Amino acid sequence: MATAPAVAVVIVTYKSAKDLPTTLEALLPQMTADDELVVVDCASDDDPGAVLERVAPRARLLALSENLGFAGGANAGVAATSAPLVFLLNPDARVAPGALDALRAAASEQPTWGAWQALVTMHEGREVNTSGGVTHWLGFGWAGACGEPLPAVRAPYETSFASGAALIVRREAWTAAGGFDAEYFMYGEDLDLALRLRLMGWGVGVVPTAHVEHDYTFTKGDYKWFHLERNRWWTLLGAYPKPLLALLLPALIVFDVALLAVAARGGWAGAKLRAQVAVLRTLPWALRRRGRVQAQRTASTAQFARGLTSSLDSPYLGKPPRPLLAMQASYWRGVRGLLGGTGV
Repeated sequence: MATAPAVAVVIVTYKSAKDLPTTLEALLPQMTADDELVVVDCASDDDPGAVLERVAPRARLLALSENLGFAGGANAGVAATSAPLVFLLNPDARVAPGALDALRAAASEQPTWGAWQALVTMHEGREVNTSGGVTHWLGFGWAGACGEPLPAVRAPYETSFASGAALIVRREAWTAAGGFDAEYFMYGEDLDLALRLRLMGWGVGVVPTAHVEHDYTFTKGDYKWFHLERNRWWTLLGAYPKPLLALLLPALIVFDVALLAVAARGGWAGAKLRAQVAVLRTLPWALRRRGRVQAQRTASTAQFARGLTSSLDSPYLGKPPRPLLAMQASYWRGVRGLLGGTGV
């Protein structure tokens, strides 16, 4: 019988010392002697080291001299470990009993997966936080089934992207993809990583028998909208294969103009404009990055497109007008029809 692979648990913190005891107390009993535990602190002032000394003396603290965000912090933590599986866990997430074993077992049970997540729950495990990420062809990503009752399904299944709140990645896949792009800082880095892994032929999935509790509220603000919009365009420019991007570009531009009006009504037009300026300013870098990403592509454009959707049923997007829903869905059907059978 094969030995279960070791796991390197990486927790990125920023002023999270108050949350760590609960997270660590749930996690530690599930770890083996071969597992690693690294807490990466992004220049906090709340002394997470004291928490580790008291609750988890086996953990290593990697104290950064500056805040590199979740993306940069995670990269630093993974680089400081060596186990074949990496488990990125939010500092305020609680791993249910048996969850780590279920996530670990998926490495052999799902050999084509490069990354997978737990079923992330909220409200004391009564509702779904995310059952796997949903990616719209416009580049938006959101938590699937958020707020719904826990599903009855128990078999692992594939998803468009896996949440960074409780994310397992094979080290070989992480290394080949280059990990998160540290320029993202935060928001959308998990979606971008998953799309790049799928470009390389890896699957991305969910292990629904592994539960991780993580209460979450979608808070809006200029800071968040800026990163969401800038990073969305970086992902579109980097991950989308050329045939797909060429077919979508007219719609993407028209939508972005329309989105400015939505942003103005929502009070975040300034953040949207700053994001557009940032994308234009970094365009040479984004195109160089695109070249590196696309050079690793093994999946066909049609295969990649199957992981995207025209559904706009996200609880975070409100209720778009029916004509808009019909128009964008029709456009996507046309694009899929043009891509079908091309093999490019």
